[in-house]
Amino acid sequence: MDSYLKFYIDGAWVDPVGDQRMTVIDPATEQPFAQIAMGSAADAERAIAAARHAFASFSLTPHEERLGLLERILVILKRRNDEMGDMISREMGAPRRMARDEQAGIGIAHFEQTIRAMRDFAFEYMQGTTRIVHEPIGVVGMITPWNWPINQIACKVAPALATGCTMVLKPSEIAPLNAILFAEVLHEAGVPKGVFNLVNGDGPTVGAVLSGHPDIDMVSFTGSTRAGISVAQAAAPTVKRVHQELGGKSPNIILPSADLDAAVRAGVDKCFANSGQSCNAPTRLLVPEEKMNQVIGIARQAAESVRVGPPVDPETDIGPVVSQTQFDKIQGLIRKGLEEGAELVAGGPDRPAHLNVGYYVRPTIFARVTNDMTIVREEVFGPVLVILGYHSDNEAAEIANDTPYGLASYVQGEAGEARAFARRLRTGIVRLNSSAWDGAAPFGGYKQSGNGREYGKFGLHEFTEIKGIVGFGD
Repeated sequence: MDSYLKFYIDGAWVDPVGDQRMTVIDPATEQPFAQIAMGSAADAERAIAAARHAFASFSLTPHEERLGLLERILVILKRRNDEMGDMISREMGAPRRMARDEQAGIGIAHFEQTIRAMRDFAFEYMQGTTRIVHEPIGVVGMITPWNWPINQIACKVAPALATGCTMVLKPSEIAPLNAILFAEVLHEAGVPKGVFNLVNGDGPTVGAVLSGHPDIDMVSFTGSTRAGISVAQAAAPTVKRVHQELGGKSPNIILPSADLDAAVRAGVDKCFANSGQSCNAPTRLLVPEEKMNQVIGIARQAAESVRVGPPVDPETDIGPVVSQTQFDKIQGLIRKGLEEGAELVAGGPDRPAHLNVGYYVRPTIFARVTNDMTIVREEVFGPVLVILGYHSDNEAAEIANDTPYGLASYVQGEAGEARAFARRLRTGIVRLNSSAWDGAAPFGGYKQSGNGREYGKFGLHEFTEIKGIVGFGD
C-alpha cells in the first residue's frame, strides 16, 4: 500500500500531531490500496494559524500577480491531467476515460473560467463619489466531497486565490489522494506559504474545527444536506459566512413537444452518469401520462445498454459506487421502492450478474411512482431513476417543485415552451434540451440544496466582502 502520511501546512509537507490512520479502498476490488493520516483538532488549528498569518500579505497582492499564479497552476494541471484522472478513477470508481476527460478535466475548466472572470471582474469602481471595493473575505475553510472531487476543490480554490483569500482544505477522507496531488500542483506553481493548506480528516473532527473556529471567516461546504445543517449550526456562533452546495432530487420534464425517444435516452444516460453520484443528476423523469408506456419501453432499452464494469475497461460506461456504505444505502432504497409498489422497469437489487466483487449497482428504473414514495423523496445518489406521469403543464410544474431540494432541473421540448417552463421551476439551475455544461453559469441551489453560487464571476462574488468608501471622490 502507498502511504500519504503528511499534511500540507504553511508551504511544506509536515507530520501530523497524532498517529491516526485511515485506509483508502478501491471500490472496484473492495481492497485497500493506500493509507492516509487523519488529522486532529490540533492539525486543523495549525493550518488555520498559517492561513491567518498569510492573509495579511496575500490579501494585498496585486491583481496581476494573482492572475499569474492562476495561470501557472493551470499549466501544471494540464500537464498532470491524466495522472489526476487515474487517481480519481482508482479511489472513487469512475471509468478511467471519463475520469481523465471529465473528472480531472473539469478542474482545468474551472481555472480557465476563473482566469477569464478575473480579467473582467470589477474589484473596484466608483458609484457617484463612493468607491465600491470588493475585498477578500479572509480565511476560508473548505470541505469537499468524493463524488466530483477536483471539480469541487477547483471551483473553491480558484476563486479564493483570485480574490486574495487564504484557505484550509479538508477533502473527503473517502477519496483524498487527488487533493494531495492537487496540493503538489499548487506547491510547484509557487503558491505563497500559508495561502493554501491541506489537512485530511473526518467531519466531526477537522470539519467541525473549520466550521466553528473564530479565525475562519467563511466556510464553503459541498456535501449532503444533513452534514450541511451541522456545518451551519457550528458556524452560527461566530456569524461567519456559510456557503453550501447540498443535495438534490432534480426533475427532468419532458414536454409533449419534445422528441420523445431522444429526450428519454438522454435523460437516462444523464441520470446514470458517474454511477448516479451527482447532486444535480436528473433522477425524476416527468412525462405526459398518455406517453407512459412508450417512455417505459425506451427507458428500459436505454438502461439495458448501459455497460457496468471495471473502471480500467475502456468499454465501461459506469463503474462502481464509491463505498460499501453507499452500496448498502442504494440497495436499501431499491428494495424500499419494491416494497412501496413501484413498477420495476430495469435493474433491481444486487450486483449485475457478471460482477461478483466491487460496489457495482444495476442501473435501475422505477415507473408509475407517486410523489410520496421514498425513492421519489430521498436522494439515492446511485444509478436509480424514477418516472412520474403528469396530465398538464401545471401538474408537471407542481410535481417538479414538490421537493425539499432545489438544485437543478431539466426541460425537454420546443425551445419557446422550454424557456417559458424554466421560469416556473424553483431551482438554481435549469438546463434546456440536453444543453452542454457551462462553467461560467451560476451553480447552486434553492431551499435545502444550499445557498450561494459557484463558478466563474459568481464564485468571485462569494469570496469577497463589499466595502463602500464614502466621500472617496469628493
